[in-house]
Amino acid sequence: MRQRNQNKYAEIFQSVFEVEEKVLDGSFNFKDVEKWDSLTHLTLIGELEASFDVMFETDDILHFGGYENGKAILRKYGIDI
Repeated sequence: MRQRNQNKYAEIFQSVFEVEEKVLDGSFNFKDVEKWDSLTHLTLIGELEASFDVMFETDDILHFGGYENGKAILRKYGIDI
C-alpha cells in the first residue's frame, strides 16, 4: 500500500507541475519551483485531497510547501506514504 501511495503522490506532482519524477526530492519546494504559484498550489491540494480522500485543515494547506513536507502532512491524516 505504501508503494502505491508513493507512486500516486509522485504522479500528482508530475501532472500538476509538469515535471519528471527524478526532480521530486527534498529540494522540490515552493521557494525553488518557479511554477509553484497560488493556482498550482490549490490545484495540487485539490488533487491530493481527491486522490487520498482527505480534507486538509487550513494550516496544512498553508504549510504544504514542499514534496517531502507534503508526505509528512499526509501521514498526519493516516495515509501510509
